[in-house]
Amino acid sequence: MEWTGARYADGPTVEVSTWIAAPPERVWALVSDVTRMPEMSEELQSVRWVDGATSPVVGARFVGRNRHEAFGEWETTSTVVACEPCRLFTWAVGDPDEPSAVWRFVLTPGNGGTELSQWMRMGPGRSGLSFAIDAMPEKEQKIVFVRLREFERGMTAALECIRQWAQA
Repeated sequence: MEWTGARYADGPTVEVSTWIAAPPERVWALVSDVTRMPEMSEELQSVRWVDGATSPVVGARFVGRNRHEAFGEWETTSTVVACEPCRLFTWAVGDPDEPSAVWRFVLTPGNGGTELSQWMRMGPGRSGLSFAIDAMPEKEQKIVFVRLREFERGMTAALECIRQWAQA
């Protein structure tokens, strides 16, 4: 695990990685199926492709419905901003030019399997976290740190699910 940044405006990031004893094609089939992501997440409740999209290609959009104890329930629309099958899948949450977050999977073949990394960056656009920071600006660094740790735990759990499924 690696994370950087202390303030929301700094674009704090978190990244986790795992090695999977399966070829990139098998791992790709799992990470590129956004409709399965809720099976790996406590927070993400459902995902559906919109505008006729059925798979990740640059410009395709999907809607995710989320639930969090502190933030309630909400939906976001994400846009695929980079897609190289079996290598890279990146999406921006909200406005792709000013996203509230950017998420990325990177697949690297090696050692007879696949190194899978998941990375995310908060901001620069506003998100639900922005309202908590607005209400308690003196606690911004703690708010950001706690959310990064939540993302780290969720991403670690998601990669473990993907690893188990790919190796099954």
